[in-house]
Amino acid sequence: MRDDLPALAAEAFGYGYPLLSGLTAVERDAKTSPFNTFTHRRGLATPGPHSTNANVDVLRSTAQLDLSGGPLWLRIPATGDRYHVVQFIDAWTDNFAYVGSRSTSSDEREYLLVPPGWAGREAPAAEIIRMPTMVATLIARFACAGPADVPSVNALQDGLSIERMYPQVPLDGLPAPQSGVPDDVLFFETLRRSLAAFPPSPAERRYQQRFGPLGLFERGNSPYTTIPRDVRNAMREGLERGLDDLEEAATTQHAGLVNGWTNDLHTFDYNLDYFEVGTMDTPEWTVHDRDQAHRMRAVAARTGLWGNHAYEAVYPTVHKSLDNERLTGSQRYTVRFEQPPPVGAQWSLALYDAPDSRLVPNELDRYAIGSHTPGLHTGPDGSVTVTIQHERPADEEAANWLPAPVGGFRPVLRMYQPEPAVLHNEYRLPPVVPG
Repeated sequence: MRDDLPALAAEAFGYGYPLLSGLTAVERDAKTSPFNTFTHRRGLATPGPHSTNANVDVLRSTAQLDLSGGPLWLRIPATGDRYHVVQFIDAWTDNFAYVGSRSTSSDEREYLLVPPGWAGREAPAAEIIRMPTMVATLIARFACAGPADVPSVNALQDGLSIERMYPQVPLDGLPAPQSGVPDDVLFFETLRRSLAAFPPSPAERRYQQRFGPLGLFERGNSPYTTIPRDVRNAMREGLERGLDDLEEAATTQHAGLVNGWTNDLHTFDYNLDYFEVGTMDTPEWTVHDRDQAHRMRAVAARTGLWGNHAYEAVYPTVHKSLDNERLTGSQRYTVRFEQPPPVGAQWSLALYDAPDSRLVPNELDRYAIGSHTPGLHTGPDGSVTVTIQHERPADEEAANWLPAPVGGFRPVLRMYQPEPAVLHNEYRLPPVVPG
């Protein structure tokens, strides 16, 4: 047995975790909706057990794609001046395309999505998007200005469609691990099958060869059904070590605080190989050290699966006040924006309870405040001051009141189509100030 097998297994865990994490989410969705079909969130998020980190600015539509049967037609309705984006994510959780307000247009559009290696018929006039993996995820987000705006957004969701070019061809679906593999090495068997089904770029394939001693590239029957005890123990040790390493990175690998805000603009910059419409293949938005990119990808899958690049949307958050105290609704806080956040679309400040990160009921049914809030008061100098507390404030502050839960909470500022001042850290987020 190689002395470094546990270390190699730990590295393979971090490398393969995003792939298997994403495919687990794909499989969950595919159990309730067929591949190549959109499912829609029809109403705005409200408090409840399923409101963890819920976005109250947009309605979301999701489609899990299987291109093993050939290309797909994607149709997107005209959206006018409403912010929207359709995010494309491959099986490795890389964001490889964006279609929407920032990157394309608001007109009705049609795209032909072609699978890896496709050399068949293509429509000459179609806009082509080449998919890096046979399975991929689409997430469409449409801005929603409140409950009265929901029917209009629902109509746009209904305008989304996916059509197979060859509907008669059966789909492969997701690979399954071979039966008979011990549970404590099942991760590696699932990874072996998934690596064969969803190979990455040529550069990544060369990188992967280091994992050969683990049996991840064995064809045919699984090497793990009759794995020697000492090898099995070493791989199990590597899994435990890899998980510990990931948990440590997930709590420590983030940008430094600015006025109390955690605002990492480069969380999703780990895609190095596939850049279709709407993505930015520039040094600013890519990490060209593959080891670092793999660590970033694993942490992103652990803490924020399927998030956007910062140039599409930014979500800074606050966990403690400037004096390192946890935020609590029993106190009063203000956030003074000297000017509204510089965005091309919209912005909002939302509150979630801590530590569960859920929406909490309040007398206004208001869970965020921002550019779509009716009656938001702006000062003579253009400033916006938001009051955060549990008890209703005086009438003159009620228009800009963001109700907080009784106990702990954390604010999240969402900025859609952030302007260069945000992306270059020239815009300083205002602190959450007690009193």
